Amino acid sequence: MLALLILVWTVQPVAAQQVLVEAESFPSHGGWKLDTQFIENMGSPYLLAHGLGRPVDDAVTEVEFPETGEYRVFVRTMDWVARWKAPGQPGRFQLLIDGQPLPETFGTEGAEWSWQDGGKVQIKNKKTTLALHDLTGFDGRCDAILFAKGDEPPPNESKILPKWRCQLLGIPEGPIEKGGYDLVVIGGGYSGMGAAISAARMGCKVALIQNRPVLGGNGSSEVRVWSQGLIRRGRYPRIGEIVEEFADKAKKSPGTYEEFEDAKKERIIRAEPNIDLFLNHHAYDVQTEGKKITAVDAFDTRSGAQKRFRGRLYVDGTGHGTIGYLAGADWEMTPKGRMGMSNMWAWDEGKKPVAFPQTPWALDLEMKDFPYPRDHHGQWFWESGFDKDAIGGAEAIRDWNLRAVYGAFNAMKNRDGADKHTTAFLTWIAYIGGPRESRRLMGDVVLTQEDIVDKRQFIDGCVPSTWSIDLHYPKKQYAEKFADNPFISVAVHDRRIDRGYGYPVPYRCFYSRNIDNLFMAGRCISVTHQALGTTRVMKTCGMMGEVIGRAASLCVLNDCTPRQVYKEHWDAMVDLLKLPGKARRETVKDEIVIPEDALSLAGPFGPMTGLDPSKLEGIVVDDKQAEQTGSWTVGEGLPGYVGWNYLYAFKDASIRFDLPVPKSGTYEVRIAYQPHENRGNQVPVTISTGEKGRTVRVNMKQKPPLKEGFISLGTFDFTKGEKNFVEITTAGAGGCVHADAVQIVRKD
Repeated sequence: MLALLILVWTVQPVAAQQVLVEAESFPSHGGWKLDTQFIENMGSPYLLAHGLGRPVDDAVTEVEFPETGEYRVFVRTMDWVARWKAPGQPGRFQLLIDGQPLPETFGTEGAEWSWQDGGKVQIKNKKTTLALHDLTGFDGRCDAILFAKGDEPPPNESKILPKWRCQLLGIPEGPIEKGGYDLVVIGGGYSGMGAAISAARMGCKVALIQNRPVLGGNGSSEVRVWSQGLIRRGRYPRIGEIVEEFADKAKKSPGTYEEFEDAKKERIIRAEPNIDLFLNHHAYDVQTEGKKITAVDAFDTRSGAQKRFRGRLYVDGTGHGTIGYLAGADWEMTPKGRMGMSNMWAWDEGKKPVAFPQTPWALDLEMKDFPYPRDHHGQWFWESGFDKDAIGGAEAIRDWNLRAVYGAFNAMKNRDGADKHTTAFLTWIAYIGGPRESRRLMGDVVLTQEDIVDKRQFIDGCVPSTWSIDLHYPKKQYAEKFADNPFISVAVHDRRIDRGYGYPVPYRCFYSRNIDNLFMAGRCISVTHQALGTTRVMKTCGMMGEVIGRAASLCVLNDCTPRQVYKEHWDAMVDLLKLPGKARRETVKDEIVIPEDALSLAGPFGPMTGLDPSKLEGIVVDDKQAEQTGSWTVGEGLPGYVGWNYLYAFKDASIRFDLPVPKSGTYEVRIAYQPHENRGNQVPVTISTGEKGRTVRVNMKQKPPLKEGFISLGTFDFTKGEKNFVEITTAGAGGCVHADAVQIVRKD
């Protein structure tokens, strides 16, 4: 492909002496990855030779020079381990010109991004082939290549799209206008997808901007965090139905590439006629007037072409709160105790021995220095960057994580773990980091841990948060060797969260308190550091987006702000929150249509995962309707239970099932439980009929003899209106006590 097609040409006499080639614009990346995570830090996307220790295929392009002759070559790159003065240079690569390598090896100088001098070269043909030739497979990186007639290196600035680059690339000074949108969503993770789909189905014209080639954010094949947080429950159990359409079903974290279904996510978005999707577009600037955003500027991360997106409303789904920050929104970032970034990884074992290069530049680790990656994967707790600069220092945090992973695998292959891992090989390491915490944009409500634990009720509570308050800290066991930057974390949980119903996060956490047309969704919403521990998981973030999409349609319909939706149109908002996820209308003024394939309404505790009590014989009282005393634990691991879950307890606990006897008479009483070897063999179950009571002992180690997991306790005469109940206790049970459901069946 000619350079004309990748925007490498000259436009001014001064530029006639220079030819600039952006690495990201190579039409063939070969095995190099396009990395867009650190544009705010170093000014540009770049190519990354992420080969897990095996050199990747060449990235190749064809350049048309204005003239042949002698040029000096400069390559913008870095020695990515030099900032730690680590021995070795893992990111080495060559520049091939018409198949011949320059004498200089690149990626060997500088702890920061800079222009490495490649010396002089004779360009013999105007049409010349360039190739980036990786030498190691260990994350060499290249931003751009400059051919100059003079000896002066180009400016080494980190400004995004500086004027001199735009001139050399022929990028017009003004961006292309993209207007007419009701809602501009920046960020294509779960929160951004939820907002875009929800708003589009309610009649808004939406632009969805994502700086990666795939959607899903942490829930994509690039990061592979399985989606957590329970959906379709609480006050508005319709919320979460859109998330259900695109959420992954990964069986572990990290999951496999296939489990994250990138193509399905994109297909769902592109199926919405009201959404314009802009993949590979990075939003980097914001235009404002007073307290409103008027436009967001983005550029194509492959060509540099600029676009200006204009809309009535905007959603910051960037995670870092980037759009709000650029717009001047109020924000906070916890200075101490802040969580870090994870880069998960996976490995496997073959039938033949496999070598792995020595990594003297990686963290100096032995097997005792890290948790063994069981089940062939390094999980979420491979996390570093605690209290580091989560935005300005993001590349260093990611690279430290890479050094940790490579150091661990080096210990497995070449040090004290070598005899047990001769056939082991790396299959995947996330080069896209999964940050947990940075900026949080402030709304009219700043949700706290106390609000959640005390179950403070807000009239606009709408997104059920069911994850525990889960905060990460360095794990002391592995922190001593690298005390300044530990790389293994531990999760500390406050489990005082109602996982069944969820805590309803208020809508007022989802819009800026000082930028009138800005929504936010995801981990940058208006919460404290502690409250972020429960709201930050992906399915919960996706539901925030769903709520925002509904609110955006009311803003457009009523020509109002997000705040006014709460103050003046909340009744209408409640009506929208009760609609199925698949409900739609062409414009905000059209009639809403509910399609035939809309999901059935879930209950306040979510979609039922067990047997439906209404379809069983007689009258069934589920454990959710029972009155608990003492400490009972919710369980779902044993299949065949009734309703949503079962309960179990070991001591000092009882549970009472009140029996709604519809008519006086004789009834058979049954209880349901799941047998297990740790169950009690003398579990006391008391059946009370009015003033009388009889206790039956049940051996819960044995499988219940009746269908659907029930056992009969006998027949009893009940009188309607009296206190009729069944009570199960742990006293003298001889083991764990299980409580699931009580069934009464009329016998006379």
